[in-house]
Amino acid sequence: MIKKRFNFLLYGFIGVLALTLYPIVVDPMINTNKYKKIQERNRAGVNQEEIQPGNMKVWSDPFDRRKE
Repeated sequence: MIKKRFNFLLYGFIGVLALTLYPIVVDPMINTNKYKKIQERNRAGVNQEEIQPGNMKVWSDPFDRRKE
């Protein structure tokens, strides 16, 4: 009886934890296009060079081929 109750509580806790973490962790990794569109909409009209702190260079891909 006690073992059944313990298993029920344990698996219930794991289930609730999984349901809580799904929209935070799993969904953004599966539906990347949705979040890219949201990011584009939020960053529209923002010039990164103007808001970059300390006159630092805006991030660029270090493995990208050089444009000459």
